[in-house]
Amino acid sequence: MSGPSNPSIPYDVPTSARGYGWMLGGKDNYEIDRKFILSTVPSFPEVVDICRQNRQFLYRAVRYLTRERGIRQFIDMGCGLPTDNNVHQVAQRFAPDARVVYVDIDPIVLAHGRALLADDSSTTVIMGDMRDQDAILNHPDLVRLIDFDEPVATLFLSVGHHLVDADDPRRVLRTIIDRAAPGSFVGFSQVICEDPVRGARMTEHIAGGGVPWQTRTPAEVDVLLEGLEPVEPGVVNLVDWRPDPDQPALEPVDPDLVPYLGVTEANKGIYEYGGVLRKP
Repeated sequence: MSGPSNPSIPYDVPTSARGYGWMLGGKDNYEIDRKFILSTVPSFPEVVDICRQNRQFLYRAVRYLTRERGIRQFIDMGCGLPTDNNVHQVAQRFAPDARVVYVDIDPIVLAHGRALLADDSSTTVIMGDMRDQDAILNHPDLVRLIDFDEPVATLFLSVGHHLVDADDPRRVLRTIIDRAAPGSFVGFSQVICEDPVRGARMTEHIAGGGVPWQTRTPAEVDVLLEGLEPVEPGVVNLVDWRPDPDQPALEPVDPDLVPYLGVTEANKGIYEYGGVLRKP
């Protein structure tokens, strides 16, 4: 894509939605997004694998929640650009009556999402900042589709690292958790680094490029999720969360990213950490 015609769409800085979408094989991105990813992978080549591993986890988590836990309503915070096997497609494959609300701060996500969902009354996309949970939870489109008297699954997938400590991420999570009925679920994942020094370098690089970011350790993520009951196998490297070699494949990556595929098989220090957790 070249520069956007809509002036509200930022194209002078990279965005997480567009960069993430490019690593999933998507085409809805700008040169600045691609340059930023290509500036990141020499030092942190794991990001391509873990982006794709998170997307595969989304499929398994939503399938589990619909098929095994009977969840029929989902809120996807920081949903990113539409691609294959989006939350509503996975959920409605196993539960045709499932309802989904997508939330993202990037205007291009809103534009593409609304076009995709124009004829789907059970799914909507709203523009919102996940740090402002009250505004999201009171949005009329969310109120129309989500019944908080019934269990709901809220997904914060590969967005935990965009909530820096100054945002009080535990408050962000607790706002929706406190509203949700008992028996509701949270899907959560974020990039972690077991080496705090390297993690700090990763934070400096990505945040310095204009994308809000905080790499954490597993222990720091565990603190955010206290009070919730992890579903087996717990909060883990996402490749270890109920792996399924027969799940649908992802789109191939751009040739520029092919050299970085498979890096996490040898490099274990940076990975996507998360799971599905139940509200008691």
